[in-house]
Amino acid sequence: MNRITPTHEKMDQFQQQNDHLLVGGMDLDAISGLLGKAVFYAYDKKVIQAQIAKFKQHIPQPIKLHFAIKANPNPAVVNFISPLVDGLDVASQKELLLALQTSTDARDISFAGPAKQIAEIEAAVLAGVTVNIESEVELERAIEAGKRLGKKPHIAFRVNPAFELKASGMKMAGGPKQFGIDEERLVEILPTLDYGSIDFHGFHIFCGSQNLKSEALIDAHNQTFSLAEKLVELTPVPVKSVNLGGGFGIPYFPGERRLDLAPIGENLKLLLAQTGIDLQKTELVIELGRFLVAEAGIYACKITDKKVSRGQTYLMTVGGLHHHLSNSGNFGQVIRKNYPVAIGNKLNQPAVEPVNVAGPLCTPLDSLADKIALPEAHIGDWFVVYQSGAYGPTASPQDFLGHPNVSEILL
Repeated sequence: MNRITPTHEKMDQFQQQNDHLLVGGMDLDAISGLLGKAVFYAYDKKVIQAQIAKFKQHIPQPIKLHFAIKANPNPAVVNFISPLVDGLDVASQKELLLALQTSTDARDISFAGPAKQIAEIEAAVLAGVTVNIESEVELERAIEAGKRLGKKPHIAFRVNPAFELKASGMKMAGGPKQFGIDEERLVEILPTLDYGSIDFHGFHIFCGSQNLKSEALIDAHNQTFSLAEKLVELTPVPVKSVNLGGGFGIPYFPGERRLDLAPIGENLKLLLAQTGIDLQKTELVIELGRFLVAEAGIYACKITDKKVSRGQTYLMTVGGLHHHLSNSGNFGQVIRKNYPVAIGNKLNQPAVEPVNVAGPLCTPLDSLADKIALPEAHIGDWFVVYQSGAYGPTASPQDFLGHPNVSEILL
């Protein structure tokens, strides 16, 4: 092989025993026996708890933490996280129903997302959750829904600020965007809004996702606080909450390092000390999804065949892109890069064999790892993809080509 993937940051969030990866204290054979499956996602409660504790260690009070369900809507995961955080954020009616069945109070649930349907808005009004308004038409529909239902809709405006979150995986603010209302238009709306027809809550300023540069997040927080202060001052009624967004990333690819929260927390302390927002009346929120769950999950599948094609070795597995689209490189990557991977029952053995890893789908897109050095593997060994706790099963085309769906378990 001409090119071998360089080393990733060491994946040290899980326990191991005798070269075997443990998730929730169980090795992969035991998990497979529980599920009766040779391919699955497994999520570790302790790793989730550690990420939440890390956030609370560095991010100052009174900033609250919300979990964005879209990152991992597995009911067991959401119900586990619910009492550990201050609120939940949903992006569909299905996620709304899931959130309402957790320990989280409806007043601590917000509903974001463009192009909300009238039925979705009505469900949110009925439930008493905060609707993050993404357009002026959506505002009109929410007010009309409230009149039909005899309930004032809980309203926050999602803002499309003039600035963006630099170096983010997905930029969701700055310039023309389908998300939110442009800040310059919102400045015109706020003084003239009929506040008697709504229960006004505040603002949602979400700029981007998957950012590993603390300096970029610090810059975004500085600008977000400045914008929030301007909007609060323009609002003629009390502002109950300001969602400062999220964007905290996790390392996926070679050369990436875990986000350093310490400088971000120190900067937030300064902003809190200097802000003109009355923190006794206005709650500040940071909304995170991937950061809380991605490192807590692994995708594991059995190796079912091993073959050589014109000098290149292929490990063939039960799993594939139909279960883990993002790992295959077909979920936003321009140039495919490998996630951190391992042979789950040979963790400490030397990486001596250059291999490709492919799944059972009859398409060359079904690649789980490309030109990577691993311990010598055999049929029956476990191939593992780390950093798989976010945007896994529900972000993958599980019915593609009719192969069985993947199982999930929280341990």
